[in-house]
Amino acid sequence: MTIVEELRGCFLFEKLSDDQLSWLADHGEIVTFDEGEEVFHEGEPAEGFFVLLGGEIQMLKRVTGEDVVMNTTDHHGSYAGAVRAFVQSADEKVYVNTLRTLTPVRFFRLRAEDFAYVLKTWFPMAVHLLDGMFLGLTNVENIIGQREKLVALGSLSAGLAHELNNPAAAEVRAAQALRDRITEARRAMVGFAARVDGSTFAEIVALQGSAAEHARATKQLSALESGDREDALGQRLEDAGVARAWELAPTLVAAGVDEDWVERVISLAGAQLEPVLTWMVAALDTDNLVEELSSAANRITTLVGAMKTYSRVDPSAMETIDVHDGIESTLVILQHRLKGGMEIVREYDPDVPKVPAYPGELNQVWINLIDNAVDATGGKGTLTIRTARQADSVLVEVADDGPGIPTELQRRVFEPFVTTKDVGKGTGLGLDISYRIVVKRHHGDLRVTSSPGDTRFQVRLPVRQPQADGRKYGKQ
Repeated sequence: MTIVEELRGCFLFEKLSDDQLSWLADHGEIVTFDEGEEVFHEGEPAEGFFVLLGGEIQMLKRVTGEDVVMNTTDHHGSYAGAVRAFVQSADEKVYVNTLRTLTPVRFFRLRAEDFAYVLKTWFPMAVHLLDGMFLGLTNVENIIGQREKLVALGSLSAGLAHELNNPAAAEVRAAQALRDRITEARRAMVGFAARVDGSTFAEIVALQGSAAEHARATKQLSALESGDREDALGQRLEDAGVARAWELAPTLVAAGVDEDWVERVISLAGAQLEPVLTWMVAALDTDNLVEELSSAANRITTLVGAMKTYSRVDPSAMETIDVHDGIESTLVILQHRLKGGMEIVREYDPDVPKVPAYPGELNQVWINLIDNAVDATGGKGTLTIRTARQADSVLVEVADDGPGIPTELQRRVFEPFVTTKDVGKGTGLGLDISYRIVVKRHHGDLRVTSSPGDTRFQVRLPVRQPQADGRKYGKQ
């Protein structure tokens, strides 16, 4: 039987003319494969269009790190391979699945460019329609993907604004209080400085300095212990004639001054005890307010630094990174989501190697996985983040103790528009985007295991990345 006769027996070619069949026979070829061979692999450049002439084949798709059988057939004329070769708008023409043989198999193979020529030349109207449909679907998916990113960005911005507002408001309050305390301290010093001799003034200043140093080193007392000491100190100062004794006592107790210090101040100050203590307390409050200002400023610096790390989105810049840095930055940015009752457990392996990666894209993966864990637990559960080295990969596991993912959805969670969230709370693209970033961009693996109380998303990133020439990029 000639190639033309075999092709005419296929449903795909039965309406073609003799000239068209002859053209296919001239430009194609018969290829054979033994049982168990891989005809082509998902993700490889789509170079051929295959039509089954004999034998049995199996189509597989990589889902959650495993090869899932999509179809098994021995139907004469079944086709696979470069089926999108005619699409002009497709930037990346690769095989979208893997084809294996279950028995010895015969195919008619046509090069992808010849298959595209056939469709565009013989069926131009159909090609225009299909091309338009493909472009439309692609644009819709891209638009929804961008919406997902914008929604995430809006949520991040709102959370970041909230987190920045807290320390900023604290700075404003502390600055106002600091201004008041400095004014109070200045007035108190003016009140007593001219009424004591130089040596007494020097001793009073030294006592204030020792109280400030003691305050920085002292441990915080319990509420009960603080109350008892304030009562005792307030009564002693009142007995010494201090009108504001009960107002001044709490700051002195918090500074941890002892009875000897108090008696020394009372002895030195004499009639000027009230303005002396007012100045000392104002000076101690000033130190505390400066610490508050410093703490608030450091918090703002930490948030800004985390946002800078998170926003590294140069798609062309693969860097060698420590995965812990991106995870920690993400936890800082999501603090507004985590502090409502989430317990964070870090089980980091300090010896995991750095990996070559696109930092900004991986940060998007971390925020998707952590945000999903918060949603799954209702914001009140345990989030466990583990890292480890496994062979030639680094494992990052994000686990939560929520109700789990239904069994029927576990194989589909990385598909577009699949979500376990309530209507209006998710687009179903977060995990699809994460899968693309990990698997397509980083040649890694993303999978999930889930049961009630234990859901784990596992990201595996290769320690070395393949380059175009087949070599590996990254440290061994």
